[in-house]
Amino acid sequence: MTNQVTIDKLIEMKLTSMADAFRIQENDPSMKEVSFEDRFGLLVDTEYTSRKNNRLKRLIKNAQFDQPSASIADIDYTSGRKLNKELIKRLASCAYIADYRNIFITGATGSGKSFMACAFGMEACKHYYTTKYVRLPDLLIDLKTARDNGTYRKVMAKYANPILLILDEWLLMKPTQEEQQDIFELLHHRRKRSSTIFCSQYSKDGWYEQLGGDASPLADAILDRIVHDGYVIDIVPVDPSRDLSMREVYGLPETDRM
Repeated sequence: MTNQVTIDKLIEMKLTSMADAFRIQENDPSMKEVSFEDRFGLLVDTEYTSRKNNRLKRLIKNAQFDQPSASIADIDYTSGRKLNKELIKRLASCAYIADYRNIFITGATGSGKSFMACAFGMEACKHYYTTKYVRLPDLLIDLKTARDNGTYRKVMAKYANPILLILDEWLLMKPTQEEQQDIFELLHHRRKRSSTIFCSQYSKDGWYEQLGGDASPLADAILDRIVHDGYVIDIVPVDPSRDLSMREVYGLPETDRM
């Protein structure tokens, strides 16, 4: 009876994994030979591991990755693309996040940009960094809607607050002046306090023109907040005969974005 009362209290305190482990210990005769300290340590380890695993699952779910199965280990280095394996391995450690630096992944459609970005995002989650994936067009629509219904600050915070933000389809289309203002505000709030991964079909040299060039008063201001402290991964084919779409290499449906 005493043990059941203890189990009930553990469950009431939401220590369910510890309660389950305690119940297993009580039904395991070999545990009678284990010291109290060791048994208690095993219970704490079980609860600790369960909570860490649950936290990781929540981070991955909340990140809303376009490709949740992406993994650094699955990046293909034999498909005819020029990739810096050592740089990718170094970035997978997430040290760039601790330094508040960004990553720029550029390349043609189907080159594997989104897969790689989501793989970096998955590593960030494993380090328990809050992470968010979003296509820039969707983000801008979200902010426009929020401006119209009076929830702009709340929605802006949704994208400004994550430690790592993945912006896919970065500058795929030229943003309007209002959208440039949104981009500027977002990047201003994130500067020197978080990291952003930008995925774009355009190389960094083409971003100024996509932002309106000399005709835009915000083009320089936006780029000034991101380009000085980023790592560049430019995915380019080096062997046309082996230049396959990464959708095909990773077995993804043709409708998935890369």
